[in-house]
Amino acid sequence: MDKKKVKDYMTYDVVTVDQHGTVRDVIEAIKKTHHDGFPVIGSNEVVGYISARDLLFAHPSTPVEQVMSRHLIVADPDMSINDAARVIFRSGIQKLPVVNEENKLIGIISNADVIRSQIEHVSPEKVFKFIETLKKLYGMEPALKRGQVQINALLPTQSKIYEDELEGRMYEIKKGLAEPLIVVRRPGRLILVDGHHRAIAAKRLGIKNLDAYIIEIEDDIELGMERTARTLNLKTLDDIKVLDYARHPLVALTHRLVRHG
Repeated sequence: MDKKKVKDYMTYDVVTVDQHGTVRDVIEAIKKTHHDGFPVIGSNEVVGYISARDLLFAHPSTPVEQVMSRHLIVADPDMSINDAARVIFRSGIQKLPVVNEENKLIGIISNADVIRSQIEHVSPEKVFKFIETLKKLYGMEPALKRGQVQINALLPTQSKIYEDELEGRMYEIKKGLAEPLIVVRRPGRLILVDGHHRAIAAKRLGIKNLDAYIIEIEDDIELGMERTARTLNLKTLDDIKVLDYARHPLVALTHRLVRHG
């Protein structure tokens, strides 16, 4: 996780407003983009941030610099996503301008971007804990290897996923940032343990194989998760429901006061 940087997940194409513009200009930008806030630029630097709530009771002709927030919360491109996540979570800000040492705007990172980097994080500890569980429940000695698995051969064990997370996983796969799946291979079965969003994302992108931690079991024993899949009537990835709600706000940043005069 510490290897993941803000620059890997931020949006580079940022909509901004000019500090010499007016509230009317910001309203038009909101209508056009459906964004709820924008970095404010002056002399090629970030000088503030203006959000929809800053426009309350402001006359359309009011200059942007009179209503914008000058107390910025910004992110550094080389900040780890872990550190960024702590800051956004504690500050409650949804979007952070990403600036360089000269205070030049180079991107923007949102709470959704941070969520993309965090959800379904796979660690070796997670894999080994699952192996230990198998040993205790079934008295078996699984083997572990790393390799590619065929998406269409997977038996899902989760009945629903979320559209917003799915979009994030598609984004990660395109950028080569996706974590491996965790699967169990036993005689006649390839069971998906962890990574349902990634598997569906790959399927949508037309990708046939994904990297995975493969837990090999020689015993022909039906696992509890297989019985759960049968109860949920899950046979292929197509049986998983994609829900379009339940967004999870996870975010982070640093405070910076803009110098004036």
